[in-house]
Amino acid sequence: MYDVFAIDQDVKRRASISYFLNGHGIHTEPFEMIEEFVRRWPTAGVFLLYDEGSAVSSLLQEIYSRHTWLPVVAYSENPDPARIVAAVLAGAVGYTAWPGSGDALIRAVHKAGASSAATVAAGSRQGIALSRIKNLSKREREILAGMVEGLSNRLIGENLAISPRTVELHRANLLFKIGAKHSAEAIRVAIEASLPPFGTDDRDTG
Repeated sequence: MYDVFAIDQDVKRRASISYFLNGHGIHTEPFEMIEEFVRRWPTAGVFLLYDEGSAVSSLLQEIYSRHTWLPVVAYSENPDPARIVAAVLAGAVGYTAWPGSGDALIRAVHKAGASSAATVAAGSRQGIALSRIKNLSKREREILAGMVEGLSNRLIGENLAISPRTVELHRANLLFKIGAKHSAEAIRVAIEASLPPFGTDDRDTG
């Protein structure tokens, strides 16, 4: 289950939305300002933010600056179409009214929560994949990147100025190092780890 972090400078509105969601089984913590998260930035969950001024863009900039992603649902008492559009264009995944329809609020939060869970799962897969390739040499990483692009040993060798036989030996070594049973598994690991494309790294001799 995910947590919801409700950010609203109005204490009554903040309390009412938190009370409502907690009463419906959605664990919600109220906060007055974005700055309160600096010391305890969450790794998962949903931001529920009252839309006023530049609050939405400020929160999203803070999220992006941390090289992470957490879904933001914006809300206001009387949503204006122009503000809804602006919030969505800034990166909010949803917009709702509060006080307003409790069902609409819950739907927006659940939808954002599903996005958060999917992101956490993807992040976990990436972390596992990164741990599997971290011991590869620079040359082995280059060859793995070539495998991702479907290049043959000959073409990889031509690009790296090494023989196809040397490429074959490196392939065998990298498969062993990452515990892959075959090339298809190694390619999947490389994709999940977001390995840089073939030819983007500085090359060494090997």
